[in-house]
Amino acid sequence: MNYSDQSDDLLLAAKESFKLNKYAAAEPLLNQLILRGTKTAEIFQMLGTIYYDQGKFNKAIRAFRRALEIQPTYTDASIGLSIILNDLGRYDEGRKVFEEAQALLDRHKAESDPYVNEKLAIKHDELGELYGRYGRTKEALEQYYKALSLSSRKPELTMKVAECFVKLEDFSRAIKELYSLVRDFPTYTGARLRLGQLYYDSGQVPEAVAQWEAVVQREPEHPEARRLLSQAQSVEVTKANDIFTL
Repeated sequence: MNYSDQSDDLLLAAKESFKLNKYAAAEPLLNQLILRGTKTAEIFQMLGTIYYDQGKFNKAIRAFRRALEIQPTYTDASIGLSIILNDLGRYDEGRKVFEEAQALLDRHKAESDPYVNEKLAIKHDELGELYGRYGRTKEALEQYYKALSLSSRKPELTMKVAECFVKLEDFSRAIKELYSLVRDFPTYTGARLRLGQLYYDSGQVPEAVAQWEAVVQREPEHPEARRLLSQAQSVEVTKANDIFTL
C-alpha cells in the first residue's frame, strides 16, 4: 500500500468515526492527515466541530477559519464558525461570516443550482433558529426570509416567519403571511389552525371559524380543529345569551 492509499484509508476511517459522533476516534486520524500534508477544508471543518463539542472554542474557531481559507464557500464551516461566535456573544461577527460565504457563492452563480440553494436555505434556517434562541427575533426573521428566497420549503419557513411577527407583536403581518400561505397551500392544516387562532385572538371570530371549518371539512375527526370550533361556538353562544338577558 503506497502513501496516498494510506492517507485515503485514514480519511475514510476519520469520516466514518465523525459521522457516528465518535469524535475521540476521529480526532487523531484527522491530525495524522494534517501531519501527512493532507489539508482539506473538510478535514478542518470536522476538527472544528470536534473542538466545539469539547468546549475548545479558540481551537474550533481557528479550525473553521482554516477551512474557509482553503474553501471560502464551504457552508458547513461558515455555519459552524457562525454558531461558535454567536455562542460567545459575537453576534454581528457570526452573521458576517456566513453572509460573506453566501456572497461568494452568489458570485459563482450558485443561484442556478437548486441543490446549493437548498443547502444555503438550511443554513439560514439554522441561523434563524439560533437568533431566536437568543431572543434576537428581528435577526431571526431576516434569516428566515433569506431561507424562503432560496428554498422550496415554503410552508415550514413561512410558519416560522409568522411566529416571528407574533413575537414582535405585529399580528397583522403574521395574519398576512399565514393568509398567503393558506391561499397557496389550501390543504396545509397547520397554517389554517394557526391563522384561525390569530383571527380568534384578534376578535375576528367568523374568520377564525371559517379556517377551522375548512380543516374539519377535509378531516372531519381532526381533534384540534374540532376543539377550537367548539370553543369558539360556546363563546358566541355565551355572548348571545348575555345580549338576550340585557
